[in-house]
Amino acid sequence: MISTQSATAPLEGAPARRRFIRTAEPDADGQLSCDLLIIGSGMGGSTFAHALGQKGLDILIVERGDFLPHEAQNWEAEAVFGKGRYRNAEQWLDRDNKPFNPGVFYYVGGNTKFYGAMLPRFREADFGEVRHAEGIAPKWPISYDELEPFYCQAEALYKVHGNAGQDPTDPPRSKPYPWPGLQHDPALGRLELSMRAQGLKPFAMPAAVDYGPERGCVLCSTCDGYPCLLDAKADAEMSALRPALDQPNVRLLTRTRVDRLGTSADGKRVTEALGNRDGQPIRISAKRVALACGAVNSAALLLKSRSALHPNGLGNSSDQVGRNYMVHNSTFMIAVDPRRANSVRFQKTLALNDWYHAGNGNMFPLGNVQMLGKIREPMITPMRPWLPKPVSRFITGHSVDLYLTSEDIPTQDNRIVYDQALDAIKVHWTPNNLSAHKRLVERTTALMRKAGYPIVLTERMGIATNSHQCGTAVMGDDPTRSVVDRNCKMHDLDNVWIVDSAPFPSSAAVNPALTIAANALRVATQFCAAS
Repeated sequence: MISTQSATAPLEGAPARRRFIRTAEPDADGQLSCDLLIIGSGMGGSTFAHALGQKGLDILIVERGDFLPHEAQNWEAEAVFGKGRYRNAEQWLDRDNKPFNPGVFYYVGGNTKFYGAMLPRFREADFGEVRHAEGIAPKWPISYDELEPFYCQAEALYKVHGNAGQDPTDPPRSKPYPWPGLQHDPALGRLELSMRAQGLKPFAMPAAVDYGPERGCVLCSTCDGYPCLLDAKADAEMSALRPALDQPNVRLLTRTRVDRLGTSADGKRVTEALGNRDGQPIRISAKRVALACGAVNSAALLLKSRSALHPNGLGNSSDQVGRNYMVHNSTFMIAVDPRRANSVRFQKTLALNDWYHAGNGNMFPLGNVQMLGKIREPMITPMRPWLPKPVSRFITGHSVDLYLTSEDIPTQDNRIVYDQALDAIKVHWTPNNLSAHKRLVERTTALMRKAGYPIVLTERMGIATNSHQCGTAVMGDDPTRSVVDRNCKMHDLDNVWIVDSAPFPSSAAVNPALTIAANALRVATQFCAAS
């Protein structure tokens, strides 16, 4: 059954974009069927659906959440950060059963509804073995060259603005960026000049925004971490899912949580997905299944689906489902000059990769430095609750704000577990490669002080900051040491693929979103060839 509904009630003054889309409904018995079931509508699931939408398959995308509302609070820092208006994920547990609120969102479009819309490629070297200060990031079974054409396709799909050749670590590309890079806000000009005077090579980050003449983006200060009131952020819903749903063979089922996957009698094929929609049980029959729930939830679903034929979890004969969890070492940095207010609006353009690889004075790779969207008082309060709000407002009104990212190393002990007794996801996570991250923080602190910011505040992110999650179902050629093959089909199952970041063997040190999209496009090509 198909219904036509409004994704959101149009907000007065908002652009006249497509509001009405077709959504699926189960029959009276709570049942549906499809050729291909895609579980999750984030970057991986929506891009995969977009790639396969014109192939004639009956595709059903299942999303746990609903459409995110368009409302004035989309742009209010107090609503988004202070009150957590849009947080809708259940609590997870750490290894000691202490609950925390993960940084994931269950909406159509997934976490991309709130991401900073920066879509860098992984570096060419990231696909090989990389020696770090505290371990080795393993080689991928695929190369950068294999993924490169799909990076180009993903950049076009997500309207990426960038300038080739500015970044000293830029990997080779076969096509230019679809759009020129964004100009830095004038308020960042002095900082950029100081970086160059210190011998560094700042560049404009690849930005996925619908910006240009007669286009929606206005380069506002409420992009990074906020939903876009204008639908001008190139997120998974707007860029990939909605165009896919223009095809009559592609359907979307919202407000539906899949709890378990059932198999054929021999355990070789998934035949059904069992779950819940609005408090009612639901059963979806599918010929093929693609998991795109996010690295944590995809692993958890497989572990929940254990059976007599799959006693350690579905498709887990290697005992690698849930293992190798990576989430990046990351630090917020707030550099303050009390003498000058920062009038910046769109701050998230400037970035540095001078210390990304070994060399330039560092024996091992350190990572990436990029600007954050402008930090406001409601964002800093959770980090420094004892700080009076007038002081927080002064600090954030006189600061530039950065995000520092270093690669972490996959280990067997950093893993996702499903605790059946507690009916909860548990995250066993011990940060590693912290010496490199400490060095990155030290170098960036010195850089900012030389640039005229005498006060530098830092806060390293903990277990709840997991928007860059990956690993948990790594790809590889050896079925005893990996979960999926190089085309992301599960070794143990004939008809299940994983198209989020769970198959990533390493995390690199930049946002994984574009690589998720490019890999989903690559897997779709192989999926069609094998059909």
